[in-house]
Amino acid sequence: MDLLLFYSFRNLLTRRLTTFLTASGMALVVFVFASIIMLAAGLQKTLVETGSRSNVVVLRRSAGSEMQSGIDRRQAAIVETQPEVALGSDGRRLVAKELVVLINLRKRHSGSPTNVVIRGISEASLKLRPQVKLTAGRFPRPGSSEIVAGTSVASRFQNVGLGKTLSFATRTWTLVGIFDAGNTGFSSEIWGDVDQLMQAFGRPVYSSVIFRLRNTLEFQQVKERLQSDPRLTLEAKRETTYYKDQSKALAKFLHILGLSLTSIFSIGAVIGAMITMYAAVANRTGEIATLRALGFRRGTILAAFLLESLILGLIGGVAGLSLASLLQLFTVSTTNFQTFSELAFGFSLSFEIAYKALSFSLFMGFAGGILPAFRASKLNIVESLRQA
Repeated sequence: MDLLLFYSFRNLLTRRLTTFLTASGMALVVFVFASIIMLAAGLQKTLVETGSRSNVVVLRRSAGSEMQSGIDRRQAAIVETQPEVALGSDGRRLVAKELVVLINLRKRHSGSPTNVVIRGISEASLKLRPQVKLTAGRFPRPGSSEIVAGTSVASRFQNVGLGKTLSFATRTWTLVGIFDAGNTGFSSEIWGDVDQLMQAFGRPVYSSVIFRLRNTLEFQQVKERLQSDPRLTLEAKRETTYYKDQSKALAKFLHILGLSLTSIFSIGAVIGAMITMYAAVANRTGEIATLRALGFRRGTILAAFLLESLILGLIGGVAGLSLASLLQLFTVSTTNFQTFSELAFGFSLSFEIAYKALSFSLFMGFAGGILPAFRASKLNIVESLRQA
């Protein structure tokens, strides 16, 4: 085995230019494959981390998102009195009645209009989201036309900065703070007082009711009670489940896009590897014949050339994955298909993605080398020595 490795590496080093060009083609395919999967993983990670397993989101039955939901005050009050709701340190129930609507803002660099989420928050909203930290200014005062913006919104949109004003819903709102919600979807939202926003937008109902469970194991019983109550037309989900559902459509699209692109590009990479290996066989007929004359079996010759192709694929895979890993330094934004709003998120590399990318590169190496390897193993010793 050591001899095979040495032989394969020596031949790759001998043909440095063709090795570099072929490995570069494979690296490009792996880069595209890994980057799109990392993008989908980053989206799911951002939205899943937005939620907490201890929190429950209550929506109107069959509503796909908070945007499509509506809960009147009577139903919200019933949810608020459920015995499974946790109490805060001040003895108050950790329940937030919230409003979610969209407004249109222009991007800072391109000037193109994009939907941004406006979330009306209650007093308990911040207690339910301990990951939200104020980075500048202060949070809005209850009953005022004041708002705060997430860091992703503040960095990407025009007129979104501390002390700036935004005009929407027939009012002028003063931005009094910037908050950082970490790697979550909240960083792509603007928050304000729920009652003031409901009044300004003419919305008589809440979008959702969020509460903290006093015991995470009590979720199923409160869910069944809320969904079977004849006074209610609501459904309850763990917050993590809700936000995971929000990512499914876009993540599925990215996966399909990634598979489509890499399928097309991989055909070219495999053909390139195959041409390289066929050329290697043609240029080394005398060498192969000599090895056979010295007693090397056909299977050994086949394994040597196939190993050479696999090493070529592995080099391309490592190079492509290394380049893709640098994408973790960048943040991108796109429209969430579920909410039709701007969402900023980053690329996320995991062991599973690295494993898939390297496996894919080895598959390309195998597919590109198997036929040339068979050809090398079947060469006739006498005829090959004559050609040499």
